[in-house]
Amino acid sequence: MKTYRHLFFDLDHTLWDFETNSEEVLRFQYDDHRLARYGFTVEQFMAYYSEVNHALWRLYQGNKITQQQLRTTRFARTLTKLGVPEDELPADMSDQYTSLLPHKTAVFPYTFEVLDYLQAKGYTLHLLTNGFREIQHVKLSAARLTDYFREVITSECSGCLKPDGRMYQHALDRAGTTATDSLMIGDNLECDVLGAANAGLDQVYFNPAKRRHFAQTTYEIACLSELKEIL
Repeated sequence: MKTYRHLFFDLDHTLWDFETNSEEVLRFQYDDHRLARYGFTVEQFMAYYSEVNHALWRLYQGNKITQQQLRTTRFARTLTKLGVPEDELPADMSDQYTSLLPHKTAVFPYTFEVLDYLQAKGYTLHLLTNGFREIQHVKLSAARLTDYFREVITSECSGCLKPDGRMYQHALDRAGTTATDSLMIGDNLECDVLGAANAGLDQVYFNPAKRRHFAQTTYEIACLSELKEIL
């Protein structure tokens, strides 16, 4: 089995349980803004938000909208789709969500056990994320993940987004390593698997839902504990 020295982890949906943490904030906002009065359930609110947010993130990753446009549009579009009159749209929901979410602490099962194991084995760990710099650092601190990673490379500091090969090269340069000595671990087939492959890195596709796909991956796991069988 090939040996590696540097491991690059995605954060959201790979270590930090974005869906669990986001759901907790959205449930709070549904109650805080008394959204039940408009006739939709919290489950409908979360489902519509997820759909809108994913669509806007695809536009952001394609450099078709800005970070600020993503942040300011997603709640207005969600609530409009759910029938909230335009003149009654809460003005502070985006800022409230952005403020509360990074302080949530749910991570995937075995996160700490696996990171401890990898450190003990002598691997150098880094983060490579399309998330916003200020938010990702708060997440890491709140979830007690900061000390595991030597370099935290965000799209903002690299000037581009995964799967752009320039972001991977920037990460390798920051880490002082090469593609052949490195392994990318993430949940996104396009950004983390195909992007890394195109940049010459082996990849681990983290697929806890066991979604069917036809992509070529170096490794695939459904639980973080399976990394112990690879590394």
